[in-house]
This record gives sequence, structure tokens and C-alpha cells, in this order.
Amino acid sequence: MDLKITKTEIYMFKIPMVPFTIATGTMEFAQNVLIKIHTNEGIIGLGECSAFPMIVGETQTSCYHHAKDFAAFWKGKNPLEIQTRLAELDKIIAGNYTIKSAFDIALYDIAAKAANQPLYAFLGGKQKAIESDLTIGIDSPEKMAEQAIEFKEKGVTMIKVKLGKEPAIDIERIQKIRTAIGSDLKLRIDANQGWSKEDALPVLKSLSQFDIEFCEQPMHKYYDDYLPALCAASPIPIMADESVFTHHDARKLIANKACHLINIKFSKSGGIQEAIKIQSIAGENKMACMMGGMLESRLALSAKMHFAMAHEHVKYYDMDTCLLGHLVDPIIGGVQFKGMHLSIGETPGHGADVDPDYLSKLEHCVV
Repeated sequence: MDLKITKTEIYMFKIPMVPFTIATGTMEFAQNVLIKIHTNEGIIGLGECSAFPMIVGETQTSCYHHAKDFAAFWKGKNPLEIQTRLAELDKIIAGNYTIKSAFDIALYDIAAKAANQPLYAFLGGKQKAIESDLTIGIDSPEKMAEQAIEFKEKGVTMIKVKLGKEPAIDIERIQKIRTAIGSDLKLRIDANQGWSKEDALPVLKSLSQFDIEFCEQPMHKYYDDYLPALCAASPIPIMADESVFTHHDARKLIANKACHLINIKFSKSGGIQEAIKIQSIAGENKMACMMGGMLESRLALSAKMHFAMAHEHVKYYDMDTCLLGHLVDPIIGGVQFKGMHLSIGETPGHGADVDPDYLSKLEHCVV
């Protein structure tokens, strides 16, 4: 098929939400960008990224403007040449993996549609059951415990808890949550780089009594050289998140025995192509990965669902991004929730689209 890119629509895909707090700051809306890549054969690929400035160093505005440059460079080119197209983006600008991930997802959407396959099948996978955790943002210990009880009453079986503020209060947060929900539910914690290198191990030792499945990113990524010692001493497995953007980061951390697990996020890695490499390196070293995210809608989440179904080394699922206080859901089709169990159909591509009425109200441009 002689496909050519004819134009790209770019949207400031702002989604209002209940304020959500982690160790690095509070988000009051999802800073997302949506792109729609059109081709001469009528196949349209959709991609979405979610900027989290405090973590990735990109904003919705920076993503929007870089998207214009990317779209102009790709115009008239073949979207099925995925590796070549994505390599071109790295020549335009280094890093900026968040906006690159939207273009990556759109290319894979086009490729799967051109092959008349759902994306998971295009990636070599098959349907499988996926259950996600649900995340509690940082608040007072009492309010976090109340929310944990609400989650349990809704049938949630795995709760992820944001920490990384004052160590003593973090311990109180988990103590109150565990007391409130009992011993049946799984608890995962995420410090989002919030603890100092001096506090990390004492906090982890104190928290180990509460049966914690793993801890994400206990220290800032500039302390990666301290991670091997922390991993060796910690009674709780350590999952690298902000320390792993690319497969090169994964390779170095694994070689240094600096983590037990890895969290993959498209908006952190640049999309599906790089995520495939990360999970492959992890698998070669008998290390499991988690499918995570920023504050994406169900569109990018649909792409993540397909990826997770297609890659055996992705064994943990933190795929609740659109449930973290989004006040609207403008997505048509795509991944569906039944409680915290996710499912997706057999539509070619990732299967998600956006309500045109919602898009019509957003700032956008066409390149």
C-alpha cells in the first residue's frame, strides 16, 4: 500500500479534572495533546500524549508547538515506515518523548488499520484479561484511608498509594490505609522521587510491616547511583519509574542491579516502539514490567491496553489514568472498564476515537 501523509490535525486536548496531588505537585487538568494523521487512502491514525511537566519537562504548550514541526516534516511521507519516521523526530529535537509518543501511537494505529488488525494482533499478541490498580493521591492520612475504604467497597483489589512527602506522615498514611482495608487488598506505593537518599531505606523498612507489593521510585533519579545499595537492603521490591525513560536507561539500571521492576509509560518513553525495547531488555533479564501512565484519556489508554496484551513481560497494570478525577470522557469506543477489569474489542487499530463535538471546542491547527 502506497500510503502518504496528507495532513495532521493537532489539538490542545485539555481535560478538566479533580485536582490530583503527587510528591512533585498538583495537576488540575490533564495537559494532553491529540493528533490525527490523515493519509491519501483515507486511513486516519490517532495519537495522544499527556504532559506531566514536573516529571518529563514538557508542557501541553511545548508539545503542541513541537507537534507542528513534526507534522510538517512528515507531510507527504509513508506512515508505514515507522522506524524511519520516528528516527526523523529524534533528528528534529532530542528528548521530548511525550509529544513523540502521540505521533508513535498514531503511526501504529495507521499500520494496524492498514493491516485490518486490532493493534494487539498487529503487535503479535492475543486477548487476555487485565485488571488495574486504582490510585490514591496525596492527602491527609485520614482522607486517604477514607478513600481506600471507598475503593474497597467498589470492588477494587489493588490500591496504589502516592507518597513522597514527610516520611513520618507517609508511614502514618499507609498504617491508616492498611488498618482501614484489612489484609486482603494489595497495596503498592509510589514516592515519585520524593524521599531523600537518607530517608528512603528507613521509610521502606518501616513500611514493610504493612505488606507492600512494591515501591515505585523512592528517590530522585539523580540518585540512581545509590539505587543498587537500596535495592540490596530494601525489604520492599523497588520499581524504577522516573529513572527509566528509554531502553538505555533500563539497560544501565539492570546492569547495576539498581531496580527489581520497571514502570513503562508511553509519554515517558516516546511510545510503543521504545516500550517494546524496554520490556524486551527487562524480559531478557527475567525482570517484570508494569504498564503505567500519566493522565491520558481512554484513547492513549486503548493503545496501552493493546501493548500490554501483546507483551508477556508486562505483568503489572497501573492503567487507571482516566479514572483519576477526569470530569469528562470524550472518547468513543476503545478500552472499556468493568470495575477495574479492562477489555477491548476487535476493531482495527487501537479502536478509540474522539467525540467531534468535544474536539470542535478545542484550540487546534492543521498542518
